[in-house]
Amino acid sequence: MSVHAVEVATAEPVSARKPRADALRNRARLVEAARGLFASRGADTSMEEIARTAGVGIGTLYRHFPTRDDLVEAVFRDGIEQLQAQADELLTSDAPGEALATWLRAQLTQAATCRGLAAEAMLAMLDAGPGEPTACEEMRRSGAELLARAQAAGDVRAGIDIDDLVRMVQAIGLAAEESADPDTANRLFDFMLDGVRVR
Repeated sequence: MSVHAVEVATAEPVSARKPRADALRNRARLVEAARGLFASRGADTSMEEIARTAGVGIGTLYRHFPTRDDLVEAVFRDGIEQLQAQADELLTSDAPGEALATWLRAQLTQAATCRGLAAEAMLAMLDAGPGEPTACEEMRRSGAELLARAQAAGDVRAGIDIDDLVRMVQAIGLAAEESADPDTANRLFDFMLDGVRVR
């Protein structure tokens, strides 16, 4: 066997190689730039502007995200991962009711991303049913633990389901998108919290 053949046979497949550090940084910058622009201008923001805001070339953007849908999904999934991590951190809080409220408000902020697309995606995942694997299943479990702690502490009424709370938050995000009043989301969110707290 020739030296070249040995090299080919033993070379690590390209698909198995770990992404380079700079590629990971570029991807993270693109997701962050897209998140900000989607939230302020909508998901139809030009890919060129997203690349420019991230400080990379348009070719780099398309290498990571061949289509706009790929980028929107990445922004949504990144938000889900952040919510998951935040829920896990809040599970150690000494104020379970406030911890749940903080996490639900973060959900509201996430709902504003992509101008309602994130809220619609979250609602679709909830509609998939508890037995079907979804990207937000881990987040849902952590949210359920936050709710259970708040109920055990007497901060939140019994009989409330985590899916119902998440649906209400996402619905508030969608309703606020249609309102000319910039305070609509916060006002409706406060109404919701008043309705679930133990008086």
